[in-house]
Amino acid sequence: MSEIASRGRIWLSALAGPGTLIEGVSTVLAADAPLGGETARFIAVVPDPANRFPRARHGEVGLDEGWGLAAAVRAVIEADQDGTRRPIVAVVDVTSQAYGRQEEMLGIHLACAAAADAYATARLAGHPVVALLVGKAMSGAFLAHGYQANRILALADDGVLVHAMGREAAARVTRRTVAELDRLGEQVPPMAYGIRAYAGLGLLHRLIEGVSAEVPGAADVERVRSELVQAVADIRASGRRDLSCRLASPEAQRTRAASIEVRRRIAEQWDAG
Repeated sequence: MSEIASRGRIWLSALAGPGTLIEGVSTVLAADAPLGGETARFIAVVPDPANRFPRARHGEVGLDEGWGLAAAVRAVIEADQDGTRRPIVAVVDVTSQAYGRQEEMLGIHLACAAAADAYATARLAGHPVVALLVGKAMSGAFLAHGYQANRILALADDGVLVHAMGREAAARVTRRTVAELDRLGEQVPPMAYGIRAYAGLGLLHRLIEGVSAEVPGAADVERVRSELVQAVADIRASGRRDLSCRLASPEAQRTRAASIEVRRRIAEQWDAG
């Protein structure tokens, strides 16, 4: 595999060492490394220009990646089932899920669901799961790798983007220009791509300011490692294994009031049935 210095690879290496490839997958790296006095598993998806699936050569999550992520997480669940549940850190820099005829025919929905299910299972089993957004967190790739975390942290950098669809694809679907979409995002936060807009939705546990995302120095790495340690401690102190904290923040109460009300009414009707 030809190595590409993606943000996912850079930050995995900085925080945990170069990592090793999951068996049979050229794009999923995992490393076990110290984090706050214990061992954590760090996982990243990285590009491979020689990937056997052409649609998954630039950091996308495709068939191999979905199953590889599931394997990396499930191995930790199995190893720790009779002991302390170690933290799992998803280092996120994923451009999208891998769109393609091969992927659809061979079941990309199953591969990505396996990854999401593995992360959710780890969280519910008591593993503190933290997602660290260092680059793009786009579309189904983010759902498969990172979105099931107890806590989501992100670097405050213009290259850290979160959305359900890439700009160009969204422009085609909505029959707008990219510039028009960007202007719309300034008025409607859920339409924006920047991480600060995403933070305004109340989904982030911490937005980490003042860190170099592309060329992290020693101080940057230690700052992020400290934030990860604090996030793990916060997860354990809360005693909760669900994702309800994402609706409890002041930002969520303000910008997601309608979503919260819909959930309340659905729960009310469900319980009444």
